[in-house]
Amino acid sequence: ELMNADICIHAWPCSYYVDTEKRWVSGRLSLTPVVVRFTADKTRELLVSFHLSSISEIKKESSSLIFSSLTILEKENTKHWFSSLQPNRNVVFNILEHFWREQLLSCPGAGAQADSLQMTKGKELTGLLSASQKRMEDTTKVLHYQGEQFDNIMKGLNKIDSEMDVADRLLTELESPSWWPFRGKLWKGPLEAKPKEEATISGSKNQEGVIIRIPIIITNRTNSNVMPGKFTILVSGLEISDSNSQVIHRFELKDVDDVKVHTPYEISIRQRFIGKPDTSYRLLSAKMPEVIPVLEMQFSKKIQFLEDALGFVGARKSPQADLGNSIWQAATGHIVSVAQPGSSSGGGGGGQAQLQKQKQIVSESETQELKQILKKLKSLALETDAELERQDEVLDVITTSVDRTTLNIDKQNRRMKKLT
Repeated sequence: ELMNADICIHAWPCSYYVDTEKRWVSGRLSLTPVVVRFTADKTRELLVSFHLSSISEIKKESSSLIFSSLTILEKENTKHWFSSLQPNRNVVFNILEHFWREQLLSCPGAGAQADSLQMTKGKELTGLLSASQKRMEDTTKVLHYQGEQFDNIMKGLNKIDSEMDVADRLLTELESPSWWPFRGKLWKGPLEAKPKEEATISGSKNQEGVIIRIPIIITNRTNSNVMPGKFTILVSGLEISDSNSQVIHRFELKDVDDVKVHTPYEISIRQRFIGKPDTSYRLLSAKMPEVIPVLEMQFSKKIQFLEDALGFVGARKSPQADLGNSIWQAATGHIVSVAQPGSSSGGGGGGQAQLQKQKQIVSESETQELKQILKKLKSLALETDAELERQDEVLDVITTSVDRTTLNIDKQNRRMKKLT
């Protein structure tokens, strides 16, 4: 969160009313993940800067003196007026409101800030393992869907084999002389199996799971209009819906031609067409950093990080080592406190105080929660390993079946050419 705090999500030309001077100043209103700023054009002076969490209200207002304005009220009853917003007031309002709302929902609040310092390490460790568990569950869903696709391929190959048997019998009948007594009885029977196979295959297509769903702001190419909505990543595709959960567009995984990451908070998805305009959507969300790793996993060869997002790839991984060190120290302190509950290694009262502090780094309830998460991770790892082994075996069978079917089709083609 800190690494992306200064990323400019959007900036809009507008005018700001300086109450002390009773005049309007032209400049740019900019939004970062945590701060709203206004900078004057002429002097480059930062006139306004306040945290999103300090906002108590965002409204569209107008009067006889101030037409089509946007007002932001801070908790200290300081009211800021913005007008002449470009491209229009609704765009700025929707984006500001989205990030303000998400900031309030993710803000820990006064209760969390009042927690004691010694509990921070335990919560940090729990949060890290919970994130790992979530990522493992997402991977398992994608792997499960991949296994279903392999099963469908096998069913399709079995169907082809069945139809080739029918073709073989039909060709044998055509090749046999008219006086052959078994003519007409060679290919009866196998046709009855077709409807059952088709029903099984079509039924499996309806089974899909939601990996993650986030609120978004949908923009078009001209960026002159925006609308709130939802973005859902499924194991079989991507869905963009409006605020009423009505699907606007669905991308199947094979239909997505490229995914561009403009910033850690904004992406675009495109499907190319020949002879008609491409289908493209640009999505903005405060929760987008949670979605990008999943998109990387699904579209590893189609995702592209643009200049403003390149730092997100490296920065997302580099702080992990420092975080891991601090987590390891917290876990080590907990292990020491459990293993040596009564020791005071050469430090007298100071050693006892330090040991008491180590005991309080991870609470008993957090320890139990960590145990449950680790058990779940172990279970997911075993399931993933078993599924991978099964898919390896299925791939071997698919390879053999494809080779056999190809030879069979070539053989039948040669027989049909002889008949013609």
